Amino acid sequence: METIFAVSSGAPPAAIAVLRLSGPAAFRAAEALSGALPPSRTAAVRKLCDPATGALLDRALVLVFPGARSATGEDLAELHLHGGRAVVRAVEAVLTAMPGLRPAEPGEFTRRALANGRIDLTEAEGLGDLLMAETEAQRRAALLSAEGGLRQRVAGWTHALLGLSAAIEALLDHGDEDDVASGAESLATLQHGATVLANEIDILLAQPPVERLRDGIRVVLAGPPNAGKSTLLNAMADRDAAIVSPVAGTTRDRIEVPVVRNGIAWLLIDTAGLAEATADAVEAIGIERAQQAIAAADVVLWLGDDAPPARAIALHARADAPGRDRVPPGRIAVSALSGAGLDRLWERLTISAKDLLPSLDLPALNRRQRDLAATAAYALRLAADERDELLFAEHLRVARGAFDRLTGAADVESLLDALFGRFCIGK
Repeated sequence: METIFAVSSGAPPAAIAVLRLSGPAAFRAAEALSGALPPSRTAAVRKLCDPATGALLDRALVLVFPGARSATGEDLAELHLHGGRAVVRAVEAVLTAMPGLRPAEPGEFTRRALANGRIDLTEAEGLGDLLMAETEAQRRAALLSAEGGLRQRVAGWTHALLGLSAAIEALLDHGDEDDVASGAESLATLQHGATVLANEIDILLAQPPVERLRDGIRVVLAGPPNAGKSTLLNAMADRDAAIVSPVAGTTRDRIEVPVVRNGIAWLLIDTAGLAEATADAVEAIGIERAQQAIAAADVVLWLGDDAPPARAIALHARADAPGRDRVPPGRIAVSALSGAGLDRLWERLTISAKDLLPSLDLPALNRRQRDLAATAAYALRLAADERDELLFAEHLRVARGAFDRLTGAADVESLLDALFGRFCIGK
């Protein structure tokens, strides 16, 4: 196993650059630079010198963390350098020249923590989301996962499942003995246990997907041509993201604009006007894509004066235009030009977000986690309805396999490169 090193505190220049080393030669390399190492988990100032020439490189804080209980599960050393580029380059050059050392790849420290059992896959995914978090909701959801919120849930599920598995195996091996309850009664008890466990999993599966926190709530602006959709999009995004023209049919394709408002990520989507019929082939494609966007939307803002689609928020657009001073009941009057009504519109959207975003008090599952949790819940439902003891045990085995893949205990190698590839070097 090679020893890796990288700056983990961000790109220099900075006041301090924290350079981490992890692996079997971490302490040897740190000692070669600094001389006697301080006691474990105790910071001490040391002169860092090139062991080949004796040249002074820097004066730095040095800390060492013995393996098993370190962040990576390996011997880990930290050098808190002055954060100039030249200082960092000089120390890295000396480390590179040492045998058995090399620069770390993106996410490699966290990958080693996963391989050494310091974290599981759900915590690694949460950490990746935490590094990418841009809103308060994203931060809180990612932190809950990174701190083991989902891991603890799955550990509880696994413990209950192993109890059921042990009981059914005992029933299969000793079900005909006098000191074991009758097969029908024992199996009924285990079926009830499978139902209870499936219900617990369904509580998390009932949560809205975590992708809405990261990718944004999809808000589609829809209506007939020249209803003011693009103008409203620009006003909501506070920039000229879409072309605005008095010519009908200016927007031919979907325009997606990410926006953060009230601590929530939104994806505003401008669409082509929904004309009843058109001889323009390009406009027809735009209308079809607009209809697809409406079907996939989390929220639809309807700017037409006719009846809005089901579950859409009906707007009275261009409220300050001549002849539009009367606001129909149930509609929100907005003017993209003056800004009137925009605050009320955002308040309405924020209220809608409460039902569209996962609760921040429960672990939020990503698509991979949801699929595996759903597989386990489905297998447990089959077990709850199963009268054959052998098949009951097989359904439990399928559920255990799903839990193992969820936490990374099995069958995850194909995911790791993609997961850690989005980490920064040094993490």
